[in-house]
Amino acid sequence: MSHSAVLIPGDGIGPEVTRAAQRVLEAAGAEIEWEECLAGVAAIEAGYDQVLPDATMEAVQRHRLALKGPCTTPIGEGFTSVNVALRKRLDLYGAVRPVRSVDGVKTRFSEPGVDLVVIRENTEGLYSGIENVITAGVVTSLKVVTERASRRIARFAFHYAATRGRRKITVLHKANIMKQGDGLFIRCAREEFEEWKGQLEYEEVIIDAGCMRIVQHPEQFDMLLCENLYGDVVSDLCAGLVGGLGMTPGANFGIEGAAVFEAVHGSAPDIAGQDLANPLALIMSGVMFLRHLADTSGDDHLTVIADRVRDAYNACLLAGEKTRDLGGSLGTSGFADAVIARLSS
Repeated sequence: MSHSAVLIPGDGIGPEVTRAAQRVLEAAGAEIEWEECLAGVAAIEAGYDQVLPDATMEAVQRHRLALKGPCTTPIGEGFTSVNVALRKRLDLYGAVRPVRSVDGVKTRFSEPGVDLVVIRENTEGLYSGIENVITAGVVTSLKVVTERASRRIARFAFHYAATRGRRKITVLHKANIMKQGDGLFIRCAREEFEEWKGQLEYEEVIIDAGCMRIVQHPEQFDMLLCENLYGDVVSDLCAGLVGGLGMTPGANFGIEGAAVFEAVHGSAPDIAGQDLANPLALIMSGVMFLRHLADTSGDDHLTVIADRVRDAYNACLLAGEKTRDLGGSLGTSGFADAVIARLSS
């Protein structure tokens, strides 16, 4: 069965890691017809007047599905982040960041190992971007918390846990200080949990104490539910437990089945075009992409393909076939070649 989706190569190392992921998915047998679109600095250099051209947005809206490399937002030139624009225009309210230890990439947390998922509310909070200069030297930033968004992300998190075999959700908050905003967030989570009692476990942890517990005993946690800013910080913290952002995939889910899968690391322009970048995070995101497509299309064969890709890159890492950032010697294309070789072995 053939499927279609948007491919956004992005900037810097984006085209290299995107091509590597694309090659791996094709070699594994995923029949995807890609509509390639520009975003980020690549769009400006191509003559567009915005980092997220209308043509790209229209394509993503039409397909409701995209795989995206890292994009650069020009600094100080009035451009809105590509990621922020996509989230707002597609209402991609739920960010999902799985974080797990992998054999072959040893960290101080490899034993007993990390296996958790960060769920981040993606549309409001302090990232609403509402700021005002009150007087010279005084700025206020408005944190927006709505019942609609809080309830929606809680419902999403519990459903994700139940359908993915997860057992416990921990809500990270600061309601002891922000009693109204964070208080509303955890109240909605509590109320949504009522439907899942007996099936899932639930706890609430103050964010600062939670971060300490995460770096002491990450094995205590299964799923973390966070508002926007907390989720941004905590997901990167958790990535550091397993080897960094090059080891963690990312997905953004929205209304009407819209989903964008991406590498969550930056575009690293300093190493662009040198075949040095690690494509693993985007390949992992590609596995998430296939599982989502299997769920939404009913094409169960995509799940088999996703498992094959996962097993192939795990085998590479265990055998020491890694990129330089993970202590290996392979370049971007070399790692993709190694994964492809494992697919056919």
